[in-house]
Amino acid sequence: MPLAVSSTPETHAAPVPAAPRLRVPKLCIAVQAATPAELFSRAESAIKDSIFIELRLDSLVRPVAAIPDLKKLLTRHRELTLIATCRRKAFGGHFAGSLSSELEILQKAAESGAHIVDLEVESAEQATRPQLAKFRSALQAAGTALLISSHDFSRTRRPDGLIQAAEKIAAFQPDFVKVVSTARSLADNLSVLRMVQDQSLHQRIVGIAMSEEGVISRILSPRAGAAFTFASAAEGAETAPGQLSAHALLDLYRLEQLDQATRIFAVAGNPIAHSLSPLMHITAFRRENLNAVMLPLKVRALDDLLTIIRELPLDGVAVTMPLKQEVLPHLANMDPLTAKIGACNTLRTGADGKLYGFNTDVAGVVRPLERRMKLKNARILVLGAGGAARAAVFGLVDQGAEVYVANRTHEKAVALARKAKAHVLKQNLLAKQRFDAIVNTTPCGMTGIKQQLPLKENELNAALVFDMVYTPIETPLLKLAKARGLAVVSGIEMFVQQGARQFEIWTGKPAPESEMLRVVELELRRRAQA
Repeated sequence: MPLAVSSTPETHAAPVPAAPRLRVPKLCIAVQAATPAELFSRAESAIKDSIFIELRLDSLVRPVAAIPDLKKLLTRHRELTLIATCRRKAFGGHFAGSLSSELEILQKAAESGAHIVDLEVESAEQATRPQLAKFRSALQAAGTALLISSHDFSRTRRPDGLIQAAEKIAAFQPDFVKVVSTARSLADNLSVLRMVQDQSLHQRIVGIAMSEEGVISRILSPRAGAAFTFASAAEGAETAPGQLSAHALLDLYRLEQLDQATRIFAVAGNPIAHSLSPLMHITAFRRENLNAVMLPLKVRALDDLLTIIRELPLDGVAVTMPLKQEVLPHLANMDPLTAKIGACNTLRTGADGKLYGFNTDVAGVVRPLERRMKLKNARILVLGAGGAARAAVFGLVDQGAEVYVANRTHEKAVALARKAKAHVLKQNLLAKQRFDAIVNTTPCGMTGIKQQLPLKENELNAALVFDMVYTPIETPLLKLAKARGLAVVSGIEMFVQQGARQFEIWTGKPAPESEMLRVVELELRRRAQA
C-alpha cells in the first residue's frame, strides 16, 4: 500500500479510491515534438518498440489541440498503454500555462483514453483541496491512473532524502510515485537504486537519475524493483539528459531479461558514450548464454568507480586511460605484464571482494601477429611511445621478438625501449631498415586527426602493417600498405582480441571471437554511414 506521510498538509490529501491496478511493461518510451503531427508520427514509430509510451504534451505550443489525435491514436492501438504529461516550465517542463490549464489538459487526456497522467508534485501541492479532489474524481471516472512526479535538476540526495521525496508524493495516494534526480557521480546511482528497493516494497515506484553518469539507474532500476524506466524513441530524440534509446535498452542491455542473478560488468572512462565494449561483450554473453550485462560508466574520479565496483557490485571492469595507471595501488594482485607495463586495463573482482588486475592490450597486439608470423626473433617496428606502444613493446619483447621503437619525440622512445629491453631507432633512419612487421600505435589517420600517416611512404619497409587505429576501418596507412601489396591487420582485430581476452578472464570460457568481430565491424560501418 502507498505510504501516507503526515508531514504533507492535510488540505492536500485526496482520499479518492485509486484507479484499477494497471499492469505496465518495464519500458516506457518518452515522445516529444514541436507539432501535433510530428508528435503522433513519432508515437506511431515508437509503438514498434514498446506498447508503453509517454506523450510530452507540454512540448507543444497548444497541448489541448493534440487531445483529439491522442484519442485516435488509442483507438488505432488498443494494445497501447499511454502516459500523458504536461509539465509546467517552473518545474522543468515546457508548458507556459497555469495550474488550472494543466489540470484541464490532463483531465481531457484521461477522458480521451490516457491510461496514466503525470502530475508534478509541486502542482499537487499548489492545488486546493477541492481542485485536487475534482481532478482525482475525473481520473477515477475515466479509469485513469495518477502518477505524481518529483524532479531535481541539480543533484541527487542521499537515500533518506530521496525516500522523503517519495513519501511526500505518496501522501497524495497516487497510483505511481516517480522520483527523478540528477547524477553528479556514479555513486548517486546507488542512492537512487536503494530508494527504489526500499519504496518498491509498498508502492509502485519509478526512480531515475538524469545525466550521462546516471545511466546505471536507467538500466538497473527495474531490476531493483522500479515499475518501469524511460527511454527515447531514437538516438537524438531524448526528452531528458542521459536518456538511452529504446533500441539500446531493449536490444543491447536486454532490459526485459535483467534480474538479480544477472552478472554486471562495466567499461569505465571519460568520454565513454560511444564505446563499443558494451556491444561487443553483451553480444558475447548472449552468444554463450550467459546472464550478464556490461554498462558504460562515465568516470571522473577513480574513488567514484571503486565505490561502484564495491557496492553495486561489479564482477569486472574494462578501464581506459588514465585509470589504467591510477588503479594499480588498489589491486590485490596483478599479472606479470601489468606489473612490467605499469598499466592495467582489466579488473576482475575475486570471491574475496578484492580487485585483481590484468593487461589484455598485450593480447590485442600479440594474438593477431602470432597468427600470421613466428614472433620469436621477428624484427618488429613499433611507432609511438604512449600507453598503447608500451603494451605492444613489452608484449612483443616477451614473445622473443626483436623490437624497435620510433617516436617523433625521440627521448620518449629511448625511455620506453630502455625499460622494455627493446631497441630504439631515430625516424630519419627508418627508410634504411627492413622489418617483418610495422605496428602503428599513434593516432595518425584516426577520424578527426589531421596527420594521416605516422611515417613516410618510402619508410614502409615491411611484409605486414598493423594499424591500431580502427576509425575509420581502413586507415590511410592500411590503404597505402594494401596498394603496396603488403599484408595488413586492422585495429578492429586488436580491439576484439583484447576484448576476447577480457571475456576469458571474466567468464572462464573461450570467447566467441568471430561474433564479436562481426558486431564491432557492422557497428563501425553503420556509424561511418550515419
